Amino acid sequence: MMSSGITKSTGLMAVKLTALGRPQLLLQLSEVIMRARNYMQQIAGGTGNVLTHHKTIEDFQRYLGEHSSKPEVQDFMKKITSDKEGIVHLFPWSNILDKDMNLSDSFRVPDPKTGQMRRLISQISPKEEEMFRNMLRRLNNIIQVAAEADVRIMIDAEQTYFQPAIARICLEMMRRYNKGRFVVFNTYQTYLKNTYNEIVTDLEQAERQDFYWGAKLVRGAYIEQERARAAAMGYEDPTCESVDATTNSFHRCLKEILSRVKGERQQKLGIMVASHNEDTVRYAIELMRQHGIAPDERVVCFGQLLGMCDHITFPLGQAGYSAYKYVPYGPVLEVLPYLSRRANENRGFLSKIKKEKGLLLKEIGRRVLTGQAFYKPTGSYTPV
Repeated sequence: MMSSGITKSTGLMAVKLTALGRPQLLLQLSEVIMRARNYMQQIAGGTGNVLTHHKTIEDFQRYLGEHSSKPEVQDFMKKITSDKEGIVHLFPWSNILDKDMNLSDSFRVPDPKTGQMRRLISQISPKEEEMFRNMLRRLNNIIQVAAEADVRIMIDAEQTYFQPAIARICLEMMRRYNKGRFVVFNTYQTYLKNTYNEIVTDLEQAERQDFYWGAKLVRGAYIEQERARAAAMGYEDPTCESVDATTNSFHRCLKEILSRVKGERQQKLGIMVASHNEDTVRYAIELMRQHGIAPDERVVCFGQLLGMCDHITFPLGQAGYSAYKYVPYGPVLEVLPYLSRRANENRGFLSKIKKEKGLLLKEIGRRVLTGQAFYKPTGSYTPV
């Protein structure tokens, strides 16, 4: 409600899903999603999300052969989410998120060899099932209150071992709430090698299921944890190998998104470029120009952390672009871990302090020389 009152229906609020429930459950759900992808790979060949294989229910039936006539397999087939272009999801997530269904019984697939239904998730206790319901209930309540107050919710990205579940839940919330306007935004970390593919898949899902797709594009926040875990567990490092590779990834993702801002989908795509990198901000503005996207259209906005890179945020606002300051809110002792992590992530930002000091001194000198000590810049800044 505070965000709504201050921002007059232009507000955005960030939420971490791991703060709403037990992270271990998100880890287990993420493992289910990866196993479902591997299962689909056996059927379709190739890698990628279930959605990208474009396999139909009929393809599934042919693959299972005589097993497809078994009652439990037929029941499974009826629950698959699909459309004329093929299978979208193996599991009915709307039912899982809404109804009192046991996760252990919901995430089951037919074994191709025997036709017997097998679990993709380990047995979950009734207490853990209740924790999962509580997590989703809290998220639903937050989104509903935000929608009523005309505030948009950005669900933050987290570590890769949680992210598949977070992204999937976020997409389901988009499908539910983003029907006539933007309410829920997902977050994509471009320092991950697979982010471009994930974005393309989610854009396709949004188009096929006709909902508004909103995204916050960031570089990423957990690189040291990701690399340490990959080394300890012996799997490929999921992060880009260098800063330049991450920047290229960011720009590639941004270019792909803005290339789709046309036709019927033009008003149904929205993105926040959350970056302290001046070159990335310039690149975004140039892409907007190339695609004929005006600053006041409801497509692109920019975001920087409070206290960082004011020399980027303020000129954007004065030029008519939607510019936001990301404001951590809460008792100092509780937000200090967050702030210290942000300072550590933005070590490169410290080198920009000298530039910002220079700009401030230059502006003070200009005001003294021109007699405009109390000069107040004016602009056409109205957030959209």
